[in-house]
Amino acid sequence: MYRINKDKNNIAKLEERLFSDLKIRERENLQEWIAKNPDMLGEDLLIIQKEFDGFNDTHERLDLLAIDKEGGLVIIENKLDDTGRDVVWQALKYTSYCSTLTNQQIIKIYQSYLNSYEGGGNAKENLLEFLERDEEDLLLNKNDQRIIFVANKYRKEVTSTVLWLLAHDIQIQCFRAIPYTMADEAFLQIEQIIPLPETREFMIDAMEKEKEERSKSMAVAETEARMLDLWTKLKQRLSDQNINYLDRVSAKHYFDLGFSKGSGRFAFCVGRDSVRVELYFSNDPEKLLIDEMSKHKEKIEQQFGNELVFERLDGKKASRIRYDRPISPNENYSVSENRDEYIDWFIPTMKQFYEATYPILEKVQNN
Repeated sequence: MYRINKDKNNIAKLEERLFSDLKIRERENLQEWIAKNPDMLGEDLLIIQKEFDGFNDTHERLDLLAIDKEGGLVIIENKLDDTGRDVVWQALKYTSYCSTLTNQQIIKIYQSYLNSYEGGGNAKENLLEFLERDEEDLLLNKNDQRIIFVANKYRKEVTSTVLWLLAHDIQIQCFRAIPYTMADEAFLQIEQIIPLPETREFMIDAMEKEKEERSKSMAVAETEARMLDLWTKLKQRLSDQNINYLDRVSAKHYFDLGFSKGSGRFAFCVGRDSVRVELYFSNDPEKLLIDEMSKHKEKIEQQFGNELVFERLDGKKASRIRYDRPISPNENYSVSENRDEYIDWFIPTMKQFYEATYPILEKVQNN
């Protein structure tokens, strides 16, 4: 690695070091850096516990426990200059222990972390905000757990085992952490080495598809298939009408499908009691966006033709504007025969909603 000197139009080589040379410790240093900056691992992760030892009949403890954006548990194991021989077996044990954790147990674990390390907070609300989900849609630890290793050097027996597990649908990533120095300055480089970032998405997609076909329960598979069918048909109907809202969005099996415009995300949503269209602001902690939009509420509703719900969502970073169409007790969003009826409602409603809100959103953002 080199440091660029623009003034002299030259570069200077940094010296690769060992953590032990710099008196950097595993728990006090590397673990804390990851806990405070989980995005160094290349994705949005929410750390929910460190030095977790809440396993039945064992005093073992894992380094860091995190939640990813899909609500899955991520076990993070840190080693310094050498992984040792048993790191994979150790992580697999921790992963098996975590596989049975329920929603309430995870929320309790995270609440303990907030109380111990973050000065308090509401674990459930933080999770809902991080996952951008409503309370009724909160389902944690649904899919298989993931493992992330961070170390400077990986032994051959470790990399060989990791590659074999990857081929057998165990989600593992290995990151190499390399310290460098120049004079009195110290630097840290983190790079993913297994799987290579260029192939990771393909491998995960292939493994996810195989896993879904092999292990999903019939009820879950049917629900997700119907959601995927709903969004696929919605995308096709929009395309047929030359409406490009979802042209760059892939249909998923989730309960919502949306497209981003500046600071907001317009979404088609299916809930337990209603279907809705919404404009969601995921990063509005000071409520500037929703408050500015609320100033134009009368004009927006006049353009839209119906009353809208403006939700500040106080206590959360998010806010939103929504319009709902209630689902009667004898309806069921997962019943295929309702699909076309919902699509017939979604398309004109979103078109009116978008045309009423987006011009105002543009002005608010520009100001």
